[in-house]
Amino acid sequence: MDPNTSPYGLAALWSQGDAVIKTVAVLLLLMSIVSWWLIVTRAWRLMKLRRAARASAAFWHATSFEQGLQALQASGAPAPSLNPFRHLALEGQAAVAHHESNRQELHGQLSLAEWAAEAMRGAIDESAERLRSGLSVLASVGSTAPFVGLFGTVWGIYHALVGIGTSGQASIDQVAGPVGEALIMTAFGLAVAIPAVLAYNALNRANRSLTGQLKRFARQLHAYFLTGSPVAAVSMAHEPPPGMKPHGGVLAAVQKGH
Repeated sequence: MDPNTSPYGLAALWSQGDAVIKTVAVLLLLMSIVSWWLIVTRAWRLMKLRRAARASAAFWHATSFEQGLQALQASGAPAPSLNPFRHLALEGQAAVAHHESNRQELHGQLSLAEWAAEAMRGAIDESAERLRSGLSVLASVGSTAPFVGLFGTVWGIYHALVGIGTSGQASIDQVAGPVGEALIMTAFGLAVAIPAVLAYNALNRANRSLTGQLKRFARQLHAYFLTGSPVAAVSMAHEPPPGMKPHGGVLAAVQKGH
């Protein structure tokens, strides 16, 4: 049977539905469009950021800081202004240069380790905030879409009961349409909510992994700026390297709040 001519098809349900049912359907459609747009764009951005994370290993194989910055711009990596690893390196470099040239100011009284660590911690916070953009919308869609669909379900059942009451008889023809509206609204709500919840969890997990890679890169940069030579890794279980205060370096400052 053609769904366009069936008295119980989607077209018939749309034409029979009142303003409330149509409003709920349009709202769910808009929520679905927004959530899928966020899913596609954030997944594409994460794919580029993962390329940038892999390119961060090439940073330490460069012979100069400038070459290292160029190495961070691997093929497929995000634009320089959107690359959190490049942003972190530039922020650390600027903090060290500013500290060295402005020792007479108040922040000059801080140790270089503390000043550089705080600057890079701020860069990580900024990058983490950009990574989280849009996730609150997905969380809201995932948590509210089932209830929006449930509202459509309740209203559809109410519509069916009103039809039965005004007609004085409970025939299947008078009940099937409104009940169909109710069931379809429930299905629409779940169809919108499930992808949003799954995408939120997947993106949130990927963002935590990327933030962890940024923290490791920050520890390596911190050691480079203090000692002038990069290190492969700095373990949290070991003593700080020479020149780094036990509670002033990136080992403590970068981890605060993350």
